[in-house]
Amino acid sequence: MADSSRLGPWVRRFLLEHLINERNLSRGRRQSYRDTVTLLIPFVARKARRSVDAMEVIHVSADLVKMFLLHLEESRGCAISTRNQRLAALHSLARFVALHSPEHIAWCEEICLIPFKKCTQTPGAYLEKAEIDALLAAPNLKSAQGQRDHLLLLFLYNTGARADEAAQVLVGDLNFAHVPKRDLSWVKLRGKGNKLRHCPLWPQTVNELAAAIQGRVPAERVFLNRYGRPITRFGIYDLVTRYVRRSVRVMPSLATKNVSPHTIRRSTATHLLRSGVDINTVRDWLGHVSVDTTNIYARVDLETKAKAIAHCEPEPTKQAKPADEGLMTFLQSL
Repeated sequence: MADSSRLGPWVRRFLLEHLINERNLSRGRRQSYRDTVTLLIPFVARKARRSVDAMEVIHVSADLVKMFLLHLEESRGCAISTRNQRLAALHSLARFVALHSPEHIAWCEEICLIPFKKCTQTPGAYLEKAEIDALLAAPNLKSAQGQRDHLLLLFLYNTGARADEAAQVLVGDLNFAHVPKRDLSWVKLRGKGNKLRHCPLWPQTVNELAAAIQGRVPAERVFLNRYGRPITRFGIYDLVTRYVRRSVRVMPSLATKNVSPHTIRRSTATHLLRSGVDINTVRDWLGHVSVDTTNIYARVDLETKAKAIAHCEPEPTKQAKPADEGLMTFLQSL
């Protein structure tokens, strides 16, 4: 690099070379890093009284980064988890610069010494089985659109797929059993970091998928919107929200929950664990890298906790028989 002191070239290399070619991050992760830098640079430029294009690496001082993180919390109303996510991206940028520019090692150390804030993890909401059933019953199965919507909701619950994973499923990703009672039907899902996993499909899901993809080529997306174009993850969010509103009339408890596609994913994990499925199987089912992530769903399952407490509950204390008065008198006389 001709001038290693300039910030702009480092940011370009970080976003275009490091994140794509070296780390092979997903588009969503790359956009998160980009958004962090997009927020940081104008903030630091104002504080340092420099134009964005004239900024140097050292202008992004540890003190200004701390001010930026405080700005995220107080002015932008970001949660601590978001603040920590932005800081992690800046740590990554600092380490990349120091790796290729030894003169910036001290600067990198100052940035990386900025600590993450401890935040309280609140367990995410999930739906009980009756609430899932009400949601699946909401679409009008007499219409073609209602059938497509029901299939998508059923697919989300069956697979525990993220909204983006469901939107990306191709016809060619489906593998239907040749002999249903002997073979297993499954779908290939593309998770975070382009990691692939196979997820089993229920017979009902297979039947509805087979009808939906009849006559379509393998390269087509499975789930389409009302205009016949591939649905997006935003479209899936809107679809879930719409049917939750309809379901509230028959299941009022849904009105107290903020239901999204990820809520259905949590419900899948919780119901699998509740039915006795091994936690490592659930981890693989959902595509979690670490079982620690899956453990979150085990912690939020109140029904399983209640059953565990019931097993530990002691037997009722038996009423002691009245003491023999003569014996007590004898003992006290000793």
